[in-house]
Amino acid sequence: MPRFSVIVPAYQVQAYLHECLDSVLSQSYPDLELIVVDDCSPDACGEIADEFAERDPRVRAVHLPRNEGLGPARNAGTERATGDYLVFLDGDDTLAPDALRGIADRIKETGEPDVLVYDYARAHWTGETVRNRAAAHLTEQGPAPFRLTDRPGLMKVLMVAWNKAVRREFAEREGFTFPPGHYEDTPWSYPVLMAAESIATLDRVCVHYRQRRRGSILGTPGERHLDVFAQYDRVFAYVESDPELARWRPVLFRRMADHLVTVFTRPDRLPPSLRAEFVRRARVHCRRYRVPGAAVPPAVRLRHALLRLGLRRTYEALRLVTALRRRTLKGCAKLLGTARTAALRLHYRIQRRLPLRADRAVFADGGGRGYGGDPGALEEAFRTFAPHVRTAWAADPAHHHTVPPGTRRLTPGTAAYWTALARSRYLVHHTGLDAGLVKRRGQVVVRTQAGTPLRHLGLDLREHPAAARGTDFARLLDTVDSWDHLVCANRHSTLTCERVYPGRYTTLEYGRPRTDVLQRATAADVARLRETLGIPEGTVALLYAPTYRDYRRTQRAGLDLERLVTRLGPRFMVLARAHPRHGGPLTGVRHDRIVDVTGHPSVDTLCLASDALITDYSALMFDYASLDRPIVLHADEPEAFEAAVGTYVDLRSFPPGAVACDEDELIGVFAGGHWCGPRSAQLRAAFRERFCPYDDGRVAERVVRRVVFGEADLPPVVPLAERCPAPSSPTLGVARAGGPPSAAPSRPPLATVPQPAGPRTVTDSL
Repeated sequence: MPRFSVIVPAYQVQAYLHECLDSVLSQSYPDLELIVVDDCSPDACGEIADEFAERDPRVRAVHLPRNEGLGPARNAGTERATGDYLVFLDGDDTLAPDALRGIADRIKETGEPDVLVYDYARAHWTGETVRNRAAAHLTEQGPAPFRLTDRPGLMKVLMVAWNKAVRREFAEREGFTFPPGHYEDTPWSYPVLMAAESIATLDRVCVHYRQRRRGSILGTPGERHLDVFAQYDRVFAYVESDPELARWRPVLFRRMADHLVTVFTRPDRLPPSLRAEFVRRARVHCRRYRVPGAAVPPAVRLRHALLRLGLRRTYEALRLVTALRRRTLKGCAKLLGTARTAALRLHYRIQRRLPLRADRAVFADGGGRGYGGDPGALEEAFRTFAPHVRTAWAADPAHHHTVPPGTRRLTPGTAAYWTALARSRYLVHHTGLDAGLVKRRGQVVVRTQAGTPLRHLGLDLREHPAAARGTDFARLLDTVDSWDHLVCANRHSTLTCERVYPGRYTTLEYGRPRTDVLQRATAADVARLRETLGIPEGTVALLYAPTYRDYRRTQRAGLDLERLVTRLGPRFMVLARAHPRHGGPLTGVRHDRIVDVTGHPSVDTLCLASDALITDYSALMFDYASLDRPIVLHADEPEAFEAAVGTYVDLRSFPPGAVACDEDELIGVFAGGHWCGPRSAQLRAAFRERFCPYDDGRVAERVVRRVVFGEADLPPVVPLAERCPAPSSPTLGVARAGGPPSAAPSRPPLATVPQPAGPRTVTDSL
C-alpha cells in the first residue's frame, strides 16, 4: 500500500502532461502510485499515459470510454486508488520539488489528519510565479491537528481539490465524490473540510498552478459556467443534511456570493447573451440561501444586495462609476506625484551645479532603515577619526530615533536629502542611496558589502529568478559604475564580488566594519547586555536566527522552539530572531525560556549577549564567528535552498561547527555536548581563519584612513593567533574574558602608522 495515490485527470493537455507526470515521479519521496486518467482525450494524452506506465511500475493508465469531465475522471482514479492519502493534480499543473516529502513529514508530525491543506503558486505563461494571497491562513503556528471550527479562516483558501491531501479511508467512509460539470471542486472541498475530524496545514508551496494564455477550462466562455448554481445547490444540500452544519450557512452564503460575482465580472467566462440569465439565477440563489441578520462585511454589502435583487444594469453602472472614480483618483495622485518628482529633479540638478562640500558625508543602510550595520560603524569612525567631516544619516522618520546625537537626520525623497546627495563629498551606503543619484566628479562613493556572500548575488542572480525578485541588472551595473570603493570582509568576498559586480572600483579588503563593536566589547558590556535581555545568571542563551526562504511567501520557524527548550532543560533559553524580510515575530509561543527578539534594534547586541548561535543558512554566522563562540547549523532542506538561491560555500563540507539535519539531531548535538566540544572548536577555528582574518576591532578605522586621508600605511592587522578574543558570557569558558586589542582607539600620528598591504584595484571583468 503506497503512502500517496496521486490522481491526474488528462484532457487536451498533451503539451503539459509530460512535465506534470515527471514532477510527480521525480519527487524525493518515492512511496506513491500515479494514476493517470485519460478522459477520452482527442489528443495524445492517452498515449503519453501509456508510455509512462510502461516506463515506471508506479504508474497506472486508465482510459475512459467517453469524455466524462474533470469530476468523473477524478472519481475513476479514486476508485482505483490504494494509497493512504489521495493527492489530486491537474494535467497541466506540476508538483514543486520535494513537495510530497514535505507533505509526508507534516502528516506524520500532526498525527495522520483527515485533511492536510497546503499552498500553491500561480505559474503564469509569462514566467512570473505568484504565491497564493491567502497563504497566511496556512500558518503552522498553533495546535495541530484541529477542526474547521478552530480555524474558520481556511474557508477563504481557494476551494479546489489539488491543494489538499485527503485520507482515503476518510473520503470513502463519508462517500465523497466529484459531481459532473464545471466548478466540480466546490461541492467536494467544502464538505471535506466541514466533515473532517482533524485538519492540518502546511505553509509551503507544493503545487504550481499553471495560468495558461489560452485554452483553460475556466477561461473559455460558454454556457457551462452556469453549472456553478447546481454546484452550490449540492453544497447547501449537504449542509441541510446535518443540523450541526447550520453554523456554516452564513459563511457559505458569503463565499457563494463572492464566487458568483467573480464569474459575472470576468469577461472570459460569460458571453453577453448569458449575462442576464446568470443574474436572474444568481438572484434566486441569493434569496434562497441568504441567512437574514447574518453579518456581512461593509465592503461587499452593496455588491451582495445588488446581486440578490437582480439589478444587473445597476450593478454594471456602479462598476463603471467605481472604475471611473478609481482611475480619476489614481490619475490625480499620479499627476501630483509627477509634479513633485519633477520639482525635486530640478532642485537636484541645480544643487549639482553648486560646489561640493569636502566636509560632508551621507550614510544610509538601504531601504530607509535605521542606524546600524557597516555604514553605521563607518559613520562612527568618521566622527572619531575624521571629526572635521560632518555626517548625516538617511532614514525614514520612524527610524530617526536610532541616529546618534550630533549626526544630521535626513528623510529620503525630501529636498534636504537631495541637497545632501548633490553636495556631499562622501556617500557611504549598503544597498544604494537612490536610483536617481548622479555621481559628481570629486564625489567618493563607498559601498559596503552585506557580509560574506553565502547565497548568490549580483549577476549570478540571473540564474535564480525567485531570489532576484525582479532585479534590473542593467541598472545594477550602472550603480556599480558609480562605486569608488567596495569594502569586503575577506578574500572569498573579494573574489566573489569582483566577478558578480564587475566595475572599476577599488576593493578595500579590510574586514567587516560592523564587527568592530564585537571586538571592542568588554566582559562588563556583555554582562550588562544579558541583564537587559533578561538572561538569568548561569543560563546558556542560544541565539536562533534562521535566514529568509525565498521559495516561501509566509515564513515559519524551522524548529519547534518549545520542544527544543523542554528537551534541553532549564539551563538553556532561546533568543529567537526572525530575518528582517520575515515580516513579523518568529514564534507566537509564550514560554519563560523563549524570548522573541525580532524587534530588537541591534543584532550585534544579541550576538554579544548569547552563548551560541543556531542558524540555517544566514550570513550572520560569518560575523558571529569573529566572537569565537559555538555555532550550530540546522541544515534543513539544503537542496530546496540551494536550488532557489544558489550558494557559494558548501557548509556541509566546510561548516563553522556542529551540523544537524533535523530537529532531533539538533537536540542531540546540545544534549551530547558536541556543540561546544573540541571538534566544534576545530571547525570554528578553520572557519574563522578563512572568513574573519581582518576582524580585529579596527576595520572601520582603516577604511576611514584610506578613504578620507588617502593613507597607504595603515594599522597592521593583529593575527588570529595573537588576537585577544571577544569576551564570552559568564556562562561559558569558550573565550577568555578581556578587552579588545584597541578598546579605546585613537588616531596615531601619521608618521607612526605601520605598513599593511594596499587595496586592490578592480578592472572591468565582465
